[in-house]
Amino acid sequence: MSRRAVGIGFCFIAAFLFATRYISAAIFGSNVVSWDEALFNGMLRYVGNTLTILSIVSLVAGIVYLVLAETRKYSS
Repeated sequence: MSRRAVGIGFCFIAAFLFATRYISAAIFGSNVVSWDEALFNGMLRYVGNTLTILSIVSLVAGIVYLVLAETRKYSS
């Protein structure tokens, strides 16, 4: 598999993990009658920061793979 495909895969995983955090919070509060910003922020705190950290790590890995793919392309 090429470095470019791996980089795009990591970027896709980062976007998926980032969206999963918000979807999980929305599912957690799906039976709430009225919504407001403070309540949703509380639900996000309940979900935690693990998905955000993993998405940042995955995004950085994806960017590194894409940069390596482009620099190796021009150095050859």
